[in-house]
Parts: sequence; C-alpha cells; structure tokens
Amino acid sequence: MIAALRSGVAGGRLSGLLLVALPVALLIWLVLWPVLQAIVGTVYFPGTGFSTASYAYFFTDAYSLRNLWLTLWVTALTSVLRVAVAMPIALYLRFRSGPVAALVQALALFPMFVPSVLVAYAFIRVLGPNGIVDTILVALHLPKLASPYLTPAGPIIGLVWDGLPLTLLLLLSGLGRVSIASVDAARDLGAGSFTLFTRIILPRIQSSIIVTLAFNVLGLFSAFTLPFLLGPASPEMMGPYMQRTFSDNADPLNATTQAVITFAFCAAFGLIYVRAIAKGRKAPA
Repeated sequence: MIAALRSGVAGGRLSGLLLVALPVALLIWLVLWPVLQAIVGTVYFPGTGFSTASYAYFFTDAYSLRNLWLTLWVTALTSVLRVAVAMPIALYLRFRSGPVAALVQALALFPMFVPSVLVAYAFIRVLGPNGIVDTILVALHLPKLASPYLTPAGPIIGLVWDGLPLTLLLLLSGLGRVSIASVDAARDLGAGSFTLFTRIILPRIQSSIIVTLAFNVLGLFSAFTLPFLLGPASPEMMGPYMQRTFSDNADPLNATTQAVITFAFCAAFGLIYVRAIAKGRKAPA
C-alpha cells in the first residue's frame, strides 16, 4: 500500500515536470539565452577583454538618465492610474448584475480589441492640435486647451485606456476571493462603504493588486507604439530610445546596453510578481 502511494506520488511529480518542461525550455531558448548573449556582448569584447564602458556611459549621460527617469515616472503613474480607474468598475461588476452591469463590462473591455495604432490615431484626431476638441472649442468661441499630444501626458492617457481591460480582469479575478455573504454580513452590522472596502475587501485582494501593478509595470516599461506616436521626442521613453539608438544612430552596442538595463528593471518587478503569485497561492481562501 505504502509502496503504491509512493509510486503514485513519484508519478505525479514526473508528470508535473513533464508538463512544465516545454514552457521552461522555450523560456530558456527564447528569453534567457538571448538575454545572456546580450549581457555578455555588452561587457566582453574579443581581443580587448571585459569592459563596462557602455554601462558607464549610460549612467553618466544626462540624456540617457532623463529617458530612464521619464520611463520610470510614466510607468509608475500609468500603473497607479490603471488600478485607480479599474478598481471602481471591478467593484461594481463584482457586486452588481443585470443589463447595465453587462453594458459596463462590455464598454470597459472594448479597448482590448482596438490596436494600439488605432488608439494613437483616435487620440491625435480628438485631442491633438486642431482635433475635434479644438474644433468644438473654436466653434463655441472658447479658448483652446493645451494638447497633451507630444507631451508626457500623451502616452499616459493612451496607455491607461489601452491597458484598462487587462487591469480590470486581473482585479476581478482577485475580487472573486471576496464572498458576497461576508459583505452582506458586514453591511448588516452597520459597516459603511469605506469600512467594507478597507476592512473586508482590501485585505483579501492585496496580493492581486500587487500582481496587477507588477504585470502593468512589465508591459509599460518597454512599451513602444503609444510612447513613439504620442510622446515627446526629447526626453523619450526607453522603447523609442532603444529603437532610435539602434536604427537612426546605428549604435547596436548602446542599444543592447539600454535593453539589458530595461530587462534588469523588469526582472526586479518580475520577482515581485512571482512572489505575489506564490503568496496568493499560500493564502487561505
């Protein structure tokens, strides 16, 4: 009997290892190995040996540091705004049902099916110089508003709208851990909306919020399309900066260095994401 149980456990472990073997192999082949090649290629040069000159240049170049700071600022602000906008919608959809809730969900998930290029085009046509908003203000004899197009606010607005659906789905997944019965019981005891959120809901979705923020950071830090089309030319986010360094400046070494630095920041947030996932799996239901 004991031998059979041990055999079953061993078989289960082997099956589990076989299930993850292909994804792990693809991860090593398509991600880790190119990253290792990039790191080695920026610090080791045949004939001259090891050198960190490209990294020293990046961290002493004022323009590179401004680009890095802009990327960090836009990433942090956009991630927080996505959660702040998606949280009320997620709470509404979790505790409401009916045709209005279905309509709200459909509208909130609609950006998922719109390509980023179309988002940028719509942004320019609506909020850009001489766009729809400007046309309406001129027709009403009102002063024009400063356009966020080609400013840091441009990609922030576009990225918040573009990433809202995924953020909403992640928060809804976390809110699934909150039972309606516990919320109703707290209401029966006189708890208000603020108390319900801070004492009942928030403690149960903390790990989900961390996962959502980390997941957003991973996508935002290396974003290219919307920052390239809507953001300023100087300073610029790391995605457009890498592309311009590689193609316009024909400088693959510094472009690869920028990519390695970007990967290092993303890897740090990836560790936060993995720890939050592991903590969520261990947490009691």
